Amino acid sequence: MLDPTLLWRAPEVNPVNRKARSIPGLNPFNLYGRVFFFSWFGFMIAFWSWYAFPPLLPVTIKKDLHLTQNEISNSNIIALCATLLVRLVAGPSCDRFGPRWTFAGCLLLGAIPTALAGTVTSAAGLMVLRFFVGILGGSFVPCQVWSTGFFYKNVVGTANALTAGFGNAGGGITYFLMPAIFDSLVGDGLRPHVAWRVDFIVPFICITVVAIGLIVCCPDTPTGKWSERHLAAQTNLAHHGITGAVVDVPGELTDRATTGTDSPSNGSDNEKKLGFEATEPKQPAGFAHEAQIGEQQMLDTARGEIVVKPSFREALPVVFSAQTLVTCGGYFCSFGAELAINSILGAYYLKNFPSLKQTGTGNWAAMFGLLNVVFRPLGGYISDQLYQRTGVWGKKILIHAFAVLTGVFLIAIGTTDPHNRNTMFGLIAGMAFFLEAGNGANFSLVPHVHPHANGIVSGCTGAAGNFGGIIFGIIFRYNGKDYGRVFWIIGIMTIAINLALCWIRPIPKGQIGGH
Repeated sequence: MLDPTLLWRAPEVNPVNRKARSIPGLNPFNLYGRVFFFSWFGFMIAFWSWYAFPPLLPVTIKKDLHLTQNEISNSNIIALCATLLVRLVAGPSCDRFGPRWTFAGCLLLGAIPTALAGTVTSAAGLMVLRFFVGILGGSFVPCQVWSTGFFYKNVVGTANALTAGFGNAGGGITYFLMPAIFDSLVGDGLRPHVAWRVDFIVPFICITVVAIGLIVCCPDTPTGKWSERHLAAQTNLAHHGITGAVVDVPGELTDRATTGTDSPSNGSDNEKKLGFEATEPKQPAGFAHEAQIGEQQMLDTARGEIVVKPSFREALPVVFSAQTLVTCGGYFCSFGAELAINSILGAYYLKNFPSLKQTGTGNWAAMFGLLNVVFRPLGGYISDQLYQRTGVWGKKILIHAFAVLTGVFLIAIGTTDPHNRNTMFGLIAGMAFFLEAGNGANFSLVPHVHPHANGIVSGCTGAAGNFGGIIFGIIFRYNGKDYGRVFWIIGIMTIAINLALCWIRPIPKGQIGGH
């Protein structure tokens, strides 16, 4: 039975890493509620600006810059290239410097080219600028890593799906806001040539304010500074009277932790070791909302779920593990398709329903992104419920089931190429449910895979989504306005890739933590 008071009540927390076991999303005065708010709102603003060009490209910007359809398609692909690179870097950066500073860095760096959008005068300039605006898409990785760091595995799927789902809604909001602001500026007397350029100052201001806000108002982790997360775990264990030897957290990301009977190791590197000393149980201030868990579960949390600073050599086995391949392959199909479709959906509607014009097709295309508010969180919630009944395998099976059903809808849209509005919008909505819920289910599984290297796994998975967007965008690019054909091609690829990955175990055999 759902308890609505959990939406604002101070949550129970894990006694070792202080992760919350519920989501007080309606209480921004609570630490966890505040981080939850800045996670989704920061990513939503970033997504809005990242996709601010497509609503205006088919008509206004195309006419002003004298663009061809191929140049528009190329700019859509280039916008994803920077994001792919940034996400690959953002993952290890989260593990090394912490997700809060990585998040703020992505926002502030992406805000600069957003403000410079008005300086574009040619197709080449548009492509260069959209490449650097693509930095904003990289903010997804710290958004998810930050959320994972504050919410325990019983609700982390829902938390990640909510922050990403609300954030992805920025891809829908931009289809409302950018044409609306443009129309308002033209109505106030600005020429279209000037109005679309001024339009981009609005997301620039919003991005800057949010980035400063999350730096000032939120901490790195529930226990304080990112650099002190290991010491905090050690202290929390000591407060509960946990006894044992020094435990590797591990020196190499793929090492298994030693058992409590191993002899202590030499050295005092806090990034590599945690010492568990026998102490009298002591309940410090602020621990009133602790969940009751066993001593072994506390030790497993400390050994397997505290993020470690990665080196390149240590990161490679994580990047190339079969389990990381599963999350990457699933997200390649689901989020990759979402990005590519989001870039062309307004143009597709304009082709099949020219009477809707730029603003009308933009409003209908916005629905695809806005459905993330409901569908992506629903995917994460269903995944968490399955986890409580079936374990991690349930989360993995759900990802593949959503993907196959997404493929069926994509094939249906592509083969029918509807020119009836009800049919088109109905099929798009059905496809959006399984596609966006699949995104939520995917990042519900990610925190279980190599939890001590969560940033790396999140970065690789997020980058794979962008890589999918690039590949699918290229397919759209070389099929011109035959959008239906590309839809069924993506559908077949989605089904084939997920069937090929469905046999792999959800987490590595013998892994400590993440179960």
